[in-house]
Amino acid sequence: MKIRNRIDKILASALIFIMSVMVLNVLWQVFSRYVLNSPSSFTDELARYLMIWIGVLGAAYVSGRNMHVAIDVLPARAGNKTQKLLKQVVRIAIVLFCLFGLVIGGSRLVYTTYVLEQYSPALRLPLAFVYLVIPLSGLVIIYYKISDMLKNS
Repeated sequence: MKIRNRIDKILASALIFIMSVMVLNVLWQVFSRYVLNSPSSFTDELARYLMIWIGVLGAAYVSGRNMHVAIDVLPARAGNKTQKLLKQVVRIAIVLFCLFGLVIGGSRLVYTTYVLEQYSPALRLPLAFVYLVIPLSGLVIIYYKISDMLKNS
């Protein structure tokens, strides 16, 4: 559990930091547009990429805290043993989705954008860096779900 708590703290700190940067970024955009009458060229793009990181890392954080959206019609009507079985089946489905969709698919996306040397227009940031959050979050979610499966077995 120590590792899980450490990952939770790292994710929470990263999310707070990213959100703070995003707020400052948007405030600068508003200030430069309406006070200086010269809108900043990079703020829109930076806000977009920070929002991607907040959304995907936030999903990993919420998954670890088991606070994600869930439809509990079947488990609510099932017995205790069936509820545990359904939870395990859902966890396995989440692990498989994260493995194939986020880790493998996200890694291919990162690799492709890296090899093609794609950069963002305003920031000149490698898009591979922007997309790196996808496989990273997939690995974190897989860790959380396997940890939950082992804990509840």
